[in-house]
Amino acid sequence: MKKVLFIFLAIIVAQTFTSCRKKKDTIANIYVRDEGDNPVKDATVVLYGTSTGEPFGTPPGTQGFVTLNDTVMTNSSGLAVFNLSKIYQSGQAGAAILDIDAFKLNRSGDGIIKIEPETVSEQTVIIQP
Repeated sequence: MKKVLFIFLAIIVAQTFTSCRKKKDTIANIYVRDEGDNPVKDATVVLYGTSTGEPFGTPPGTQGFVTLNDTVMTNSSGLAVFNLSKIYQSGQAGAAILDIDAFKLNRSGDGIIKIEPETVSEQTVIIQP
């Protein structure tokens, strides 16, 4: 009986120390508004970043930074949601500054957004003719 209890206790302790922290989602919410501050439904929002070069110590010709380019349509509230969780790894430090382009018919606008890992970042873009 003591062996069973000891084994059971050992398993619980082992699981406690080996369990990992669950990674939270990294989300970018982009709100698109018109010149009258009204939400714009079905606007196209492009979120993109470009490489600024190769990190120190990276062999020449290899891609050191992730280049992002994603497109989402806004919902009825003028909101475009980008889930960037696959780009960020657990424990990764730093932020990304990404460009935003938004447009619908003859109206367009742009902006930038700072993305922090495992948080929800928000930005509003005004589109106009």
